[in-house]
Amino acid sequence: MKTDFEIAHETKLEPIGTIASKVGIPEDALDPYGKHIAKIPYSLIDNERVKRSNLILVTAISPTKAGIGKTTVSVGLALGMHRIGKNAMLALREPSLGPCFGMKGGAAGGGYAQVLPMEKINLHFTGDFHAITSAHNMISALLDNYIYQHQQDGFGMREILWRRVLDVNDRNLRSIVTGLGSRTDGIVSESGFDITPASEIMAILCLATDEEDLHRRIENILLGITLEGKPFTVKDLGVAGAIVALLHDAIHPNFVQTIEHTPALIHGGPFANIAHGCNSIMATKMGLTFGDYCITEAGFGADLGAEKFFDIKCRKAGLSPKLTILVATAQALKMHGGIDVKEISKPNTEGIEKGFANMDKHIENLRKFGQTVVVCLNRFATDTDEELELVRKHCDKLGVGFTINTAFLDGGKGAENLARLVVDTIDKSPSAPLKMLYNDNDSIENKVETIAKTIYGAANVRLRPAAKKQLERIKELGYAHFPVCIAKTQYSFSEDATAYGVPTGFDITIRDFVINAGAEMIVAIAGTIMRMPGLPKSPQAERIEVVNGLIEGLS
Repeated sequence: MKTDFEIAHETKLEPIGTIASKVGIPEDALDPYGKHIAKIPYSLIDNERVKRSNLILVTAISPTKAGIGKTTVSVGLALGMHRIGKNAMLALREPSLGPCFGMKGGAAGGGYAQVLPMEKINLHFTGDFHAITSAHNMISALLDNYIYQHQQDGFGMREILWRRVLDVNDRNLRSIVTGLGSRTDGIVSESGFDITPASEIMAILCLATDEEDLHRRIENILLGITLEGKPFTVKDLGVAGAIVALLHDAIHPNFVQTIEHTPALIHGGPFANIAHGCNSIMATKMGLTFGDYCITEAGFGADLGAEKFFDIKCRKAGLSPKLTILVATAQALKMHGGIDVKEISKPNTEGIEKGFANMDKHIENLRKFGQTVVVCLNRFATDTDEELELVRKHCDKLGVGFTINTAFLDGGKGAENLARLVVDTIDKSPSAPLKMLYNDNDSIENKVETIAKTIYGAANVRLRPAAKKQLERIKELGYAHFPVCIAKTQYSFSEDATAYGVPTGFDITIRDFVINAGAEMIVAIAGTIMRMPGLPKSPQAERIEVVNGLIEGLS
C-alpha cells in the first residue's frame, strides 16, 4: 500500500475553476489562492436551495487512539455519491497545526479518500487560522493597552476573562504572567493561552451568517468585569471594525477538490472536545446551495460532536440533517469491549460483541434527536469476514442500516455501497425534523444536567465553586438562554479518558464556565480537560521533513 503522501502526489489536480464549473459555481466569482485553492464569497449562498437540499452528518462511536476514520468516510462518501451520479458537496473543518505537529499528523483524509492539496490544507492553507489567531490576540493587546492608558482615569478591571490563543500545542503557556518589567511595560496580570480552535473568534466565525453578523458578535464578546462590577466588551473598546478587517477574507469558505476531482469546502476548525467541533455554517450552507447532498462531519464521538452539531449549530442555523452516519471500526469496538490496544488487530469476536454497547449507546442518543442512523464500518486489513458479519447482524437486529467502507484502499468505488445506502435511506426513511435536547429557556444547570445524564449516562453533575460563581454571573448578565458546549475528554462518555465502553454510575464535574457572549454559547469545562493541549513524548514534528522540495510526514 502506498503512503498518503505518495498517493496525493501521484494525483494530477485540475484547475480550481474547472472543479467549480462542475457544480455551477461561477469561475469569475472565485478568489483564487494559486491554481488549486480558492475562496468562495458567502454571498453565493441561496437559502431557498439550502432548504431543498439534503444534509448528511458523519459522526462516530467514542474514538480511540487507534483511529476511527471519520474524515476518510466523509471524503469517501462524497466520491461514492459522484460515482453513482449524485451531485454531492463535501464540507469539512480545517486542520489545526496543533495535532498536525503533535499527536496524529494531518487531517485531510487518507489513502484514496483525501482532499487535496494535502500539504497546503494541513499547513497554512488560506491563512484562516492565522487570521483568527491574530484577531484574538489583537483584542488582548488592545485590552491591555486600554487598561494601561486609562489607569490614571481610575479605570481598572476586577477580572479579565479574555485569554490569548496560539495554534500550537504548548503546555507551558496554559498559565502565564504578563506585564513584568518596568512601569512602561504594562500592568502585571495573570493570563494564559488556549489553542486557536478553542478561541471564541473561531466559534464566532463558524456560527456567523455574514459579515454584519460577525461584527455584531465580535462587539458582544465579554472581556472582563470592571472595578465597578460592570461587564466590559469589545464594543466598549471600540475596535470591532478592526477585528472584522482582520477576518475580512477568512469569513469566506475555502474551496478545494478531492483525489477524484470532486468539489470540497473546508472552513473553520474548532475541536469537539474543547469547543463546538463543527465547520462553518456558511460552508455548510454553500454546500447545500450547490449540491443536492451536502456531507459534513462533527468532531470526535457523537456524544460530543453530534450533540453540539444539533444543539448549537443546527439550533443557530435552522438546519436539520436528513441522515446521520455513525462510523465505527472493528478495532475500536474491541477496545471498547475491554481488549488491550496492543491486541485489537487480532481476531476477537467476543471483544466486538462486548464493544457493541458503546455503539448502541451512540445510536440510542442519535435517535433521541429524531435521527435516522446508518452504521458505516471502516474496514482495516486485519479485519476478518466473521467479525464484519457479526457487526452486520447486530445492526440488523437494531433496525439500523449497515455497510462497509473501503474508500481508503479503493477510493470512490469502495464507498459506492455506502452512497447507495445513504440515498436509499434518505428517500425511504429520512430523519424526522430535528428534536433539540433542551429548550433555550432552560437554566444552564438544567442544560448541563440534561446532556450529562441523557447523552453521557452520568449519575450526577457536580459544580465546583468557580463554576457556581460563574453561573451567578451568567444569570445576572442575561446569558442563561444560550446553549451549552461541554468541554470533555473525547475517549469516554465519562470525564475519565480510560473508562471505555459504556461506564455507569459516574459523576460529571464542571470546574468552570466560560462565557462566549459573542458566539452566544456557554462553555462548561468538565473534569481535567485542557483547552491548550500538550505535546506527546514523540511528537509528529519529529517525522516531518522537506525532501526534494516536498513536505513529508503530514499524513
